Amino acid sequence: MSYKHDSFSNGRARTLARRRAVLPLLMTMLLAGQAQAADLLTITRDALENDADLAAARARLSSTQAGRDVVRGSLLPQISASAQAAHNRTYDSQSSSSSLEGLGGSAPGGLEGLSSLFEEDDVYNSASIGLEATQSLYDAVSSREVTQAEREIDQEAFSLAASEQQLLSDVANAYFEILRANDILAAREAQERAIERQLEQVREQFEVGLVAITDVEEAVASFDQARADRIAAQSDLQVSFEALERLTGQRYDSIESLSEDMPVEVPAPVERDAWVELALANSPVLKGAQAGVEVSRSAVEVARAARLPVLEAFASYDYGDSDSETLSGYDSSSQVGVRASMPLYTGGTTSSQIRQNTYDLEASQYDAEAQRRDTIQQVRSLFTRVQNDVATVEARRQAVVSTRSALEATRSGYEVGTRNIVDVLNAEQNFYDAVSALAEARYDFVLDRLALRQQAGTLDAEVIRVLNTQLKADEQVFLELNGAGDAYGDAMDIGEPPSR
Repeated sequence: MSYKHDSFSNGRARTLARRRAVLPLLMTMLLAGQAQAADLLTITRDALENDADLAAARARLSSTQAGRDVVRGSLLPQISASAQAAHNRTYDSQSSSSSLEGLGGSAPGGLEGLSSLFEEDDVYNSASIGLEATQSLYDAVSSREVTQAEREIDQEAFSLAASEQQLLSDVANAYFEILRANDILAAREAQERAIERQLEQVREQFEVGLVAITDVEEAVASFDQARADRIAAQSDLQVSFEALERLTGQRYDSIESLSEDMPVEVPAPVERDAWVELALANSPVLKGAQAGVEVSRSAVEVARAARLPVLEAFASYDYGDSDSETLSGYDSSSQVGVRASMPLYTGGTTSSQIRQNTYDLEASQYDAEAQRRDTIQQVRSLFTRVQNDVATVEARRQAVVSTRSALEATRSGYEVGTRNIVDVLNAEQNFYDAVSALAEARYDFVLDRLALRQQAGTLDAEVIRVLNTQLKADEQVFLELNGAGDAYGDAMDIGEPPSR
């Protein structure tokens, strides 16, 4: 009996055609105005504008820069003004013996009358203003705090650069994981269709008595497994789309596919040690750890400066006036001078602070060394993986050719009776596993190469732009919502970002 089998490429073409056919329906559901698929560069721009983690890193850098200005302000002139207005009442009931003798005891009312002569209340209003200006002449603590703030800015700048590179990596990973899931889904759909045809053929043969029931059961088991693999691949595709949307806060109905003729080769430079040197010179993570050492060193210097004197120049002016009956006119004063202060004993606080900050410096130095070793190890490992990926892709391509030939030979043997249905099903499984493995190898190569550039500190927008040229706009990957309706859109509505 003749057996017909569509090649994987034809099956995948039909799959893509079927998905293109549902595009008008998807666009109606999503209220999309254009049919053009989003590419990697477009999605990366969206992520750079909307990613919450990157926005937080930018805000932290701005906060650190503002903190430097806060510390620097203590070294600049300080001017303060004060004013006071008060309602005053004084009570005076004092007397003296000389006053009593002078009156000769003739005061009316005796001693009680004499006392009343000297009891007098004074009620009046007063006002005063003051103005003072100071200028630091020598303040080691504030000066070294400014230096520490400058180093903290450097550390945050490297942290922001690392966050930007991490976002580029995350977007690329999410993008190509979608393409990986789509290619695997296409292979599993083609496998399911092929085994379904095998099952139909075996059932027909069983009905006319050409094969035993065991052949039918074997075909049913293989079909059930292929169906389960296809369902899992569909789930992976939808989850991959959601991971991409989390980075951008936007929905995409389709993205462009990766070209089949993408060059697979080790990126320049082709020596592992050269990549290590690039990482040591450019890695923002490593530079951030080294900047952290300088921040800790500045903290030790600030603590030591607490033992030094503080010298400042000052000038002040005060003016006061009142409407008291016993006083007339106003009073004013002014001062210009220099004052100094120096701590002599602080209960051991300064020594303890120096000791604590010294231990923090030691810890940051160990952290920087650990980061240096980790960076070197990661670069070496990733370079080796990229080299292996290049060889693996070529081997997987050959495996697809070999398993296709083996499948065709097994089907021919089954038609002439030298092979059984189990052999055919196994050959089908081996072929589509090889196709899936080739897809895995291609995307492993792309992502490992990006990870190598990230570890080396050379992952930037230009790398993404060049990689974007390897995409094909005429072959798109669509997300089928399967009746999700508005619930999915509501779940992805993360709200407006915080306002300044």
